[in-house]
Amino acid sequence: MWRNLASNMLSLIIVALVLVFGVIGWGQREYRIAGPLEEAICLQVPPGSTMSRVAGDLDARGAISNATVYRLGADYSERSDDLKAGSFLIQPQASMAEIVDAITGDGLSTCGTEVIYRVSVNSQEVRVRELNASTQQFETTVEFDPKAVETPPVFYAEALDDVATRYRVVVAEGVTSWQVVEALRASDLFAGEVEEVPAEGSLAPEGYEFAPGTDRAAFLNRMAALQSERLAEAWENRAPDAPVNSPDEALILASIIEKETSVPDERRVVSSVFANRLERGIRLQTDPTVIYGITRGEGVLGRGLRQSELRRETPWNTYVIEGLPPTPIANPGIAAIEAALDPDETDYIFFVADGTGGHAFAVTLEEHNANVARWRQIEAERANQ
Repeated sequence: MWRNLASNMLSLIIVALVLVFGVIGWGQREYRIAGPLEEAICLQVPPGSTMSRVAGDLDARGAISNATVYRLGADYSERSDDLKAGSFLIQPQASMAEIVDAITGDGLSTCGTEVIYRVSVNSQEVRVRELNASTQQFETTVEFDPKAVETPPVFYAEALDDVATRYRVVVAEGVTSWQVVEALRASDLFAGEVEEVPAEGSLAPEGYEFAPGTDRAAFLNRMAALQSERLAEAWENRAPDAPVNSPDEALILASIIEKETSVPDERRVVSSVFANRLERGIRLQTDPTVIYGITRGEGVLGRGLRQSELRRETPWNTYVIEGLPPTPIANPGIAAIEAALDPDETDYIFFVADGTGGHAFAVTLEEHNANVARWRQIEAERANQ
């Protein structure tokens, strides 16, 4: 009898194990196969949420097939504690594993309302935009100059009250450190004081996500860390015949390139002009350095240069000084830094605006004078229109 009982118990255990492993296998497949969602949704995860609460929300919206499998899968993969607050775009047929990746910061696109603070050379701008879950395109709702309005638009205030709103600062290439500091001081999205303006060129132009109340000094340190990292990597990968002798000089030359052209394909050509001039001992003679000597980077000159200013001696006036100025004249982006350290190989010594947004390059002074004459004619025609 005991032998039969033992045999029956063993059979039951085997059946139970088969069932258990079967359930586990089914759960693993359910966790990773395509989900039931037919159209993209924007999932909001408020601060303090739990994975169980998110599972219930996803289940209610038809994004997952089983809330228990979702929760257990997140726990088993040790991702439950990585849950982030925010708005997340959940794509059609996203698997439970892909959704967990998205809301723990490693997967799909974010969505919802986004406040972007744009800082460019000539302006500041706040833009509120929303991502349409069905078209997956951002649509701008509000756009305004924070310095030009006393009362921000209502939708901006509503966006600030939404816990799921995301925030970004977008700093354009070529802005000065003073301009960045002034923009941060003017924004009510930041906190804390800035004791001094960071060194010119030390801040990386980029789009940065941040949380309201971020300390201004800490944010500037973040920008500086990124610029230092970029410069170090670019210096490590510099061309053997790079026209500068140190990372500091690379940053100075890159800032001049950044201010001279906004055309991506021209950066390395402009760099080649300066490389040729430096090699031959010819002064750089670039107007942006003269302007920086006048403004010290504090604002925009807003007018053309006078002949007296081209002759005025300042540490940055490359019509007067030899070689590079002592500091950068703006914050260059990574493309300009790379161009400074790996210029094209050309014989160009001169360049001037060509009326299309780009430049006309020349090897000889005669060619350059002809290009200048054409540019003057374009300027005169535009003045008479």
